[in-house]
Amino acid sequence: MSDPAASRPVPPVEGIPDRLYGRVRGHALRPRQERLLADTLPRLRLADPADPRGGFSAPISALWLEVGFGGGEHALALHAENPEVGLIASEVFANGLCSLLTRLVPEEAEATAPLPDTLRLWDDDARHLLAAMPDASLDRLYLMFPDPWPKARHAKRRFVHPAALALVARVLKPGAEWRIASDDPTYQDWVAETFANQSLFRQILVAEERPEGWPGTRYEAKAHRMGRHPRYWIFVRNEDAA
Repeated sequence: MSDPAASRPVPPVEGIPDRLYGRVRGHALRPRQERLLADTLPRLRLADPADPRGGFSAPISALWLEVGFGGGEHALALHAENPEVGLIASEVFANGLCSLLTRLVPEEAEATAPLPDTLRLWDDDARHLLAAMPDASLDRLYLMFPDPWPKARHAKRRFVHPAALALVARVLKPGAEWRIASDDPTYQDWVAETFANQSLFRQILVAEERPEGWPGTRYEAKAHRMGRHPRYWIFVRNEDAA
């Protein structure tokens, strides 16, 4: 997989690591997956994070971002249900990228199949995207079942982090939503604690059942099979957030 950040300076986010993830590949990729990364991904990659709306080939009514889309089922459901919205789906793991791309193009058409006009991918750390985007760019942000990094020494790697809240608030429009879901008790407590000690966002929902209009994910289904209990939040960017 190519590295879109290799030739681009990455603004540091004070207080958290340069990147939040470890490896970017799991098991060895099959030839079909290698073709998807080589031929399909570049055609869907967001070209210029400084002009995110300009990266779509059709007019959009709003701009949404999903951070860490996993297998892609949630991102693709959002896209299908909201075709007028420009959706940027961010994921660093090659297997997750391939899972989404497999659903979009038939085999042997990786370089030629038509691609969605209002879906773009970002295959680098999402914080680098946020750091490069203009102020008040996003109408909505999704963080669905992120890696909980459950050990205390790994807390700095969590996307929800006191040091990162201002970065997110800057790119969200006043009144824009940040939707979060987690089935991990440690992360659930972390979200509650982190948002209790800030003034950039206000909580308008916390629920133990998935709210209407939220597509399901395979991680949610796995959580229920394992007897874990997901929690769902909506936070809104305050009008006077600085």
